[in-house]
Amino acid sequence: MGQITDIAGSLWWMIVTLGLLVTFHEFGHFVVARRCGVKVLRFSVGFGRALWSRTAKSGTEYVIAMIPLGGYVKMLDAREGEVPPLQSSQEFTGKPVWQRIAIVLAGPVFNLLFAVAAFWAMLVIGKPDYQPLIGDTAGLAAEAGLQRGDRVLSVGDESIANWTDLGLALSDAAQSHRPTPLRVRTPDGSMQTHVLHFERLPAKLGQGALIERTGLNPAQQSIPAVIGKLVPDSAASRAGLKSGDRIVSIGSTPIHDWHTLSDAIHAQGAANHPLMLHLQRDGKPLAVSVQPRQTTLPDGSREFAIGVYPQQVDAHYDTVQRRGPLAAIPAAFVQTWDLTSRTVAMLGQMVTGSASLKNISGPISIAQYANDSAEMGPAWFLYFLGIISLSLGIMNLLPIPILDGGHLLYYLIELVKGSPLSERAMMAGQYLGMALLVGLMSLAFYNDILRLVS
Repeated sequence: MGQITDIAGSLWWMIVTLGLLVTFHEFGHFVVARRCGVKVLRFSVGFGRALWSRTAKSGTEYVIAMIPLGGYVKMLDAREGEVPPLQSSQEFTGKPVWQRIAIVLAGPVFNLLFAVAAFWAMLVIGKPDYQPLIGDTAGLAAEAGLQRGDRVLSVGDESIANWTDLGLALSDAAQSHRPTPLRVRTPDGSMQTHVLHFERLPAKLGQGALIERTGLNPAQQSIPAVIGKLVPDSAASRAGLKSGDRIVSIGSTPIHDWHTLSDAIHAQGAANHPLMLHLQRDGKPLAVSVQPRQTTLPDGSREFAIGVYPQQVDAHYDTVQRRGPLAAIPAAFVQTWDLTSRTVAMLGQMVTGSASLKNISGPISIAQYANDSAEMGPAWFLYFLGIISLSLGIMNLLPIPILDGGHLLYYLIELVKGSPLSERAMMAGQYLGMALLVGLMSLAFYNDILRLVS
């Protein structure tokens, strides 16, 4: 039942996201086209059969259609049919090239403006987050000597205020595959610098895999070593362990959380002798001897376990990214510029081959992220909308025929050449653009399916 609810929620929030952002994109084309004197025949919210329509005095038909995944603007265009002589001054291709450029550029620009507005609203509401406190470490973080309780102050030259900042900075650093210094403040107040050796990671890993190999986790998400449930007839139940017991140490090895508990059981269980568990029960110390058993995991690997599950706890945010209404204005522009530059840099790295094409996400990932961010609250959903709006605007500016960037390329060639491209050249470009777009969408779906399978 929970899985069905997640799927339904993902579909709903994907419809909301794409419907809102694509419609706003098309609204940009609509507004500037009207300002340039181009007759707009139809402005449709959604695709397919019309559920509602109304024709304004201007002659524009406003439509709400059945498939709510965006929308489109249909302008008076001589390439799509004969234009009445009285309306020739309102026809798109007859407008000066700079006006056609403005009309095409308006869609991505409106996406940029939407992102600024979304980030402004996010900052005014206040986006809850985690402080950049390190919990469990593995992989490169453990090799670098980072410890539980360290607070990350900077990654390279970039200051870190929360876990979102840390994730973005680590993502950029990981894609560079260069040694990256992290400056931290330890629990005792001293300052230290540790180096993450990203150059040791495989070159073709996707962004998610790179972050996972980094091995950093928020301290706030650590699961305490408190027993929630015992497996019937397991080593733990036979030894007399109970729900609510907090395991303090195994032998001389201190236990900080469930992660260190699992590691200690697996490591010491291989010695094939009983483990001495020191625990707290109802505030009183207790020692219990338990003999681990080797078990087979679903992936076929084997490990030692005693048959206990953790007590589930909810991680709580402990910081908020918030600004006043006026202070949020420049902060929203800074956020927009920062994420735009990161996105453009990522695209450049994928084109040159220094970043993996696995970083391209499709509708399935968008649906999952939309649902997750909506569940995290309005500020997180606004942050997600801002990121997707930026991505939509940037992707549309790629010089691929069919996309806005492809049309801009045609018009720039026309400015240099002094005359429009031939119909034949434009048709060839359309076919090439369609092939590139289909290939890009296929790759996005392939990456989505791989993520689901893994």
